[in-house]
Amino acid sequence: MKEYSDIVLMKMISEDDEQAFAALYQRYWQDCYQTAINMIHLRDVAQDIVQEVFFKIWEKRYELHIVSVKAYLQQATRNRVLNAIRDFKTDGEFYNRLAQITVELLQENHVLLREHEQLLDMLIRTLPDDCRETFRLSRIENLTYKEIAVRLQVAEKTVEKRISKSLQHFRHHYHLLGIYLLYMLRP
Repeated sequence: MKEYSDIVLMKMISEDDEQAFAALYQRYWQDCYQTAINMIHLRDVAQDIVQEVFFKIWEKRYELHIVSVKAYLQQATRNRVLNAIRDFKTDGEFYNRLAQITVELLQENHVLLREHEQLLDMLIRTLPDDCRETFRLSRIENLTYKEIAVRLQVAEKTVEKRISKSLQHFRHHYHLLGIYLLYMLRP
């Protein structure tokens, strides 16, 4: 498949050729990933964006008529990154507004607050040990990433990754904690 041009691969993809799709992916995923990582600086998000771009190629394979595949993929990647950045800003504002409302509600209902704190503690215990300690230092003791890195004798990037992994875990299980968790997961 390496000898086939992009146009030939796209034609084959439009005919449901999965090997052609795999060849196109292998040819361009690194370029797309580099574009995404240069813009957003978050590896997990950049990987997800590249996956989405290629998923859309496969999903719309019957409709697409691309003249320059490389240019199309680069632009699609940039557009997805910009959408992700916009979504992060929107989500952050949403969580901040919701957090303020949540604090007020929970302060008025101490029983509800205790129940949610117990649920949060239970969810924190499900984290891997390194993430649990890092999260505790960040959210409970309110230490900065730099302070946590010094205390745990790890790189600041490691702290960032652990917090990110913890937050992903929590967001995945947020239905267990309801509103209180949204407050704790504020950006």
